[in-house]
Amino acid sequence: MVDTIVFVIAAIVILSGALGVIFARNPVHSALMLVMTLFGVAVLFVAQDAHFLAAVQVVVYAGAIVVLFLFVIMLLGVDQADSLEVEPIGGQRPAAGVVALASVGLIVLLAVRSVQVTTGAREVSGALDGEGSNLVKLARVLFTDDVFAFEATSVLLVIAVVGAVVLARKPAADEVAEVKERSAGSSR
Repeated sequence: MVDTIVFVIAAIVILSGALGVIFARNPVHSALMLVMTLFGVAVLFVAQDAHFLAAVQVVVYAGAIVVLFLFVIMLLGVDQADSLEVEPIGGQRPAAGVVALASVGLIVLLAVRSVQVTTGAREVSGALDGEGSNLVKLARVLFTDDVFAFEATSVLLVIAVVGAVVLARKPAADEVAEVKERSAGSSR
C-alpha cells in the first residue's frame, strides 16, 4: 500500500514537472521544473532499492547538468520574452510535428511488441562475483582504479562552471571606460 502511494505521489510530481518544463514561459522556471522532475525520478529509484542510481540522479542530473543549463540560460540571456509570431527557422514546426508523430508511433510499436516479450518477473541476475555488494565493488573500482579519471572530470566541471560565470559577468561601466582608455593609449 505504501509503495503504491509513493509511486502515485512521485508520478504526479514527475508529470507536473514535465508539463511545467513544456509550458513555463520563463526558461529559468522550466529548468527548475526539470529539477522537480528529476527529483521525482530519484524517488522512484529509491522505491526500487536503487539507491546509487537515485544519488546519481540527484547529484549528476539535478545538480550538475541543470546548473549548467541555468548558466547557459543566463549567459545567452534567453530569459527575456521572445516573439512567438516570428519563426526563426522556417519549417521547424512541421518538422517537429513529424518527429512527434514518429515518436508516438515507435512508442506504440514498442508497447505492442513488449506485451509479447515482457514477463513482469523480477531480474534474475545476481550479484557480481567476489566479496561484497555490487555497490561496494563499484565504489572500489571508481575510487581506486579510476580515481584519476573521476577527479579529472570533477576538475573539468568546476572549470566549466567558473568559465560560464566569468563569461556571463557583465563588466561595470568604469571597467569598460578603463579598457577603452588603455586601447586608445596603446594605439598612439
